[in-house]
Amino acid sequence: MPETVQIFETGEYTQHVRRAVGLLRGGGIVGLPTETVYGAAGLLDSPAAVRRLRDLRGARVTGPFTIHLPNPVAASTYLGEISEFGHRMMRKLWPGPVGLRFDVPLARRRQVADALDIDEADLYDDGQITLRCPAHPVALDVIGMTPGPVVLTARPADGFGDNVDLVIDAGPTKFAKPSTIVQVKSHAYEIVREGVYDARIIDRLLRTTILFVCSGNTCRSPMAEAIARTLLAEKLHVHEDDLEAKGVSVVSAGASAYPGARATPQAVEAVRMLGGDLSRHRSRPLSVELVHQADVILTMGKSHARAVTALVPGSAEKVSTLNPSSDIEDPIGSDLSVYQDLAKQMKAILTERMADGDFMVG
Repeated sequence: MPETVQIFETGEYTQHVRRAVGLLRGGGIVGLPTETVYGAAGLLDSPAAVRRLRDLRGARVTGPFTIHLPNPVAASTYLGEISEFGHRMMRKLWPGPVGLRFDVPLARRRQVADALDIDEADLYDDGQITLRCPAHPVALDVIGMTPGPVVLTARPADGFGDNVDLVIDAGPTKFAKPSTIVQVKSHAYEIVREGVYDARIIDRLLRTTILFVCSGNTCRSPMAEAIARTLLAEKLHVHEDDLEAKGVSVVSAGASAYPGARATPQAVEAVRMLGGDLSRHRSRPLSVELVHQADVILTMGKSHARAVTALVPGSAEKVSTLNPSSDIEDPIGSDLSVYQDLAKQMKAILTERMADGDFMVG
C-alpha cells in the first residue's frame, strides 16, 4: 500500500506539497484531494505516468484525461479564441466543481500539442478539451507548483491500491460526488454530465450578482441592496421580483454578521419611503461562495473591503467602497432621520454608479 500523509495534521504542509510535486515531476502518481472526490494525479507529458493512470482508470473509460489547472488564466494554454460567454463561465464557475469542455480549432490544437510535445489525441477528443480548476487548497498548491499539464482520474471504488506512490489525505471531500461537466458554446452551455451542480445551480452562478457588504448586515448593506434593487428594476423595466429572471441578483452580507437577524426598524422605514422593501430581510455572514459568485462587490467601508479580500485574495479587482471618497458610517442606534439621510445618500451614489456603467446590467 502507498504511504498516506495526513497533510493537515503533520505540521509539515509545505514539505509534503513539495514532495508530491517532486514525485509528479519524476513521472510518479499522487493521490490528491479535490472538493469533489480524491483523484490520482500525474503529468500528461510523462508516458509512464499516463500508462499508470490508464491502468487505474480501466478499459471502460476512454479518451483524454481532464487537465486540472491552478487558476482560470492557465486555460489559455490549451484553448483558441474564447468567447465572452466562455470567459464568464470560467470567471464564475472556477475554482469549483465544474469541468468545462471547449471546442478548439485544428490549427490551435496542433500548435498546443507541438509546444507541449504531447500527442494531440492525448489532449483533445474530437476537437474538444475538458479543463477543470479545483477549489481545494492542496490540489491547487500541488498543481500550481508542478510544471507541465497535470491530469487526474477519480479514485476507483475499491481505492488506489498500489497504483499510486503517495496519497495526500486532507480528510473527507466537501461534496463527495463527481464534478459536473459542461460543454461551453458561444452564447450558451449544455450539461454533459451532471455532478455536484445541476443546471439550476449553474444558472444561478452565471447571473450578474451585485454584493453589498457591511458589518452586521442589518442596516447599511441591506439598505443599499433594497435601494439598488428598486433602481435596477426601473432601469430594466421589470418588477423587482423579476430581476433574477432577467439574470440579475442583488444580495448583501455582513463581515461579522450572525445569520437570521432582521433589518433594524429604522432601516426598514427609511427604505420604504424610497419605494424599497426590507420587511423580509434576514442577515447572513460573508462567505467564500458569495464572494466568488459576485461580479461587483460594494462595501460600506475600507475595513469591509479588506475583509472581502482577506477571505478571497483574488477578488480585489471587483471590490470597491460604495462611496469612493469616504466610509459610510454605521447608523445603528440613531433615530429615523439619520437613516433617511443615509438612504438618500445611498440612492444618489447608486444612481451615479449605475449611470457610469459600474453594474454591467441592461
